[in-house]
Amino acid sequence: AADFIMSRHYSPVMPRLTKHYCGYYVDNVLQGVITFGWGTRPKHTIQKLFPELDTKDYFEIGKMCMDDSMGKNSETQMLSSALRWLKNNKPDLKYLFTWADGLVGKAGYVYQAFNFLYGGYIWTETYVTKKGEKVHPRTIQGQLPNTKNYKYGSRPNPKQLKELELSRVKGKQFRYIYPMTKKDRKKLKESTVKWSTKYPKDSDLVWRIKKPGEKDYKETKKMPFDLSKDYEYNRKNVESYQRGTLSEFL
Repeated sequence: AADFIMSRHYSPVMPRLTKHYCGYYVDNVLQGVITFGWGTRPKHTIQKLFPELDTKDYFEIGKMCMDDSMGKNSETQMLSSALRWLKNNKPDLKYLFTWADGLVGKAGYVYQAFNFLYGGYIWTETYVTKKGEKVHPRTIQGQLPNTKNYKYGSRPNPKQLKELELSRVKGKQFRYIYPMTKKDRKKLKESTVKWSTKYPKDSDLVWRIKKPGEKDYKETKKMPFDLSKDYEYNRKNVESYQRGTLSEFL
């Protein structure tokens, strides 16, 4: 799964809290991968939506990746197969949660086609190098001087951004949820978030960018980084994960 995703996905770094790796095969050839687990703050995520629930009640889609050679509806077919697997193997699961990364131009059309429900958006941020590479905030934190003295989630100050020649970019992340049963669907009324089928579209994608040395963000409808750029900042993270994955088998 890791090798497949790292060679095809726009964000090659694998989530650490992954519990299940599901492969989608066509004629015994691996053509897609979907992973289930949690994000960086599992309990916070679910209890912000459903205060009475806990991590055992949901999974989050960590990565979903399909080979470009597959047809238009292949991701929907893979998701359908994966959901059948979850229902058979995790019968107590109540919800499947995911984010569509509007920051990289994803409105979540595959989830919309599968009748996930939409729960609004949050603003998220990333950093962009002068070469146009998108870099995760946690990766940037590791590049700061005296990193060990920084608290988790610390961000570089304006002086450091200027020295590192980094722009700060904000974009939207769209919430989606899939109730595993009719009973769980009815329970959505008790959520702190209003879920509906009023889905976002490409017209809802927007970015805010603040370049090194600038004080204010400027809004744009054009993605301010290039996902095709070879990763430089993220290479250490990818290589570290590859070593870690290998050590598990050894």
